[in-house]
Amino acid sequence: MTNEPPKGMKANLRNAYFKLNNNLMNVTKKPQEYKKILFGLCFFHAVVQERRQFGPLGWNIPYEFNDTDLDISKGQLELFVDHYTEIPWRVLNFLTSYINYGGRVTDYIDLRTIDIILRGLYNPKILNAGYRFDPDGIFKSIECSESDPHSSYLEYIEKLPLVASPQVFGMHENAKIASANNETFSMFDICLSLQANDSGGGAGGSGVRDKLIATAAKDIYSKVHEKGAFDIEGISMLYPVVYEESMNTVLLQECIRYNKLIDVMEETLPMLQKALLGLVGMSAELESIANCIALNQVPGMWADKAYPSMKPLSAWVDDLIARLHFINGWIAYGVPVVFWISGFYFPQAFLTGSLQNFARKHHFPIDTLTFDYNITETDWRDIVEKPADGVLIRGLYLEGARWDSTIGSLTDSLPKQLYTDLPVMHLAPVQNRQDKTSGIYRCPVYKVLSRRGVLSTTGHSTNFIMWIELPSDRTNITNHEGKADQEEW
Repeated sequence: MTNEPPKGMKANLRNAYFKLNNNLMNVTKKPQEYKKILFGLCFFHAVVQERRQFGPLGWNIPYEFNDTDLDISKGQLELFVDHYTEIPWRVLNFLTSYINYGGRVTDYIDLRTIDIILRGLYNPKILNAGYRFDPDGIFKSIECSESDPHSSYLEYIEKLPLVASPQVFGMHENAKIASANNETFSMFDICLSLQANDSGGGAGGSGVRDKLIATAAKDIYSKVHEKGAFDIEGISMLYPVVYEESMNTVLLQECIRYNKLIDVMEETLPMLQKALLGLVGMSAELESIANCIALNQVPGMWADKAYPSMKPLSAWVDDLIARLHFINGWIAYGVPVVFWISGFYFPQAFLTGSLQNFARKHHFPIDTLTFDYNITETDWRDIVEKPADGVLIRGLYLEGARWDSTIGSLTDSLPKQLYTDLPVMHLAPVQNRQDKTSGIYRCPVYKVLSRRGVLSTTGHSTNFIMWIELPSDRTNITNHEGKADQEEW
């Protein structure tokens, strides 16, 4: 038997305070300070629990925080408030965010998030009456009755709204839309899975289903076959491996990777069409591909050979064709002026190749080089000249923020605008680059929206690509790695 955590900020706070009483809230030598910090701790516990409803926007990986984490943190809070003349904020922050709760956190980017959330609560300002935990001031530090503090907090909690705004969790209002979308798509996936195996209630239902699958399979095959597999030998002659141009190697490796996917698609799609006609036996693998096509999902056999993607099958095929078109354009017309980074199977190799070109050109050790990140406001179609050093990239998208060209900074998303394009960026290699001390947000770049990934045999994540620094005019902080960052994002 398990005890599921309550749903909602109000229910979480109520659950925490139902376990307390006046004696437990006055156990320390500094009862007023303890009660206010304790409420901040309970609020923090509720926030880290409820952020899971927002999927990857909340946490890259959904963690199972529980009441044990709160109880241990509560005990430490009581101990440190009692035994120190001044409250040791840094010690409490570290123990709670990195040890008690952070011990469950396996993604280091999530560790940055949990550290920032607690910083806003475990600080001297929380001792001031009316200190806001959210922009609207609905959740705040309150003055409680000295004779009956427990009732004061319970009365305050009962007045809180049943559903908390995303701003309480440090998010934009658009996060509600993303959360609702995820829930809706999950429900429709279940409905589709039931429909895919439904014969339609009539004798000809199965035949109609097979015809639809055969038509889709034929369409996909014609699109992929038109592009065809890349001629590796011919490409290696056009773009030989040379010391001065690492991008030739990047191109060749991309073609080899895409060929593995194209080969399995060109092998299975004709076989599926024959199996649907009864010309060959319907194997378990072919039946799985047929079911996936009926569900508009990417078959597992293809996904195993493909790049990470969350798109449905129809959009996935269009994306694949666009990627092949990008590679074919590179082969036909030479190294692009602006690279479509979303079109790379393995973008980390491309980034390393650009650093390697700079290192070989200027005779620098490659491990002393990092990128400068410069936003270019010019449309990528109007750029006709390559930079002297580094590369221009396009195809990056922002989630939870947008780029404002008028102020040259990140800013809040517009209502109902979940994703926005980031302008062309110049990745300019620099030797022994000094980290900026303010005015930038360290933004993680992922391949897909799920954000979570695993380390592959190359030592790279299957999802995370790199950090980029974006100009931002919000509150400057020093993050958990000792680098300049922004509090809001």
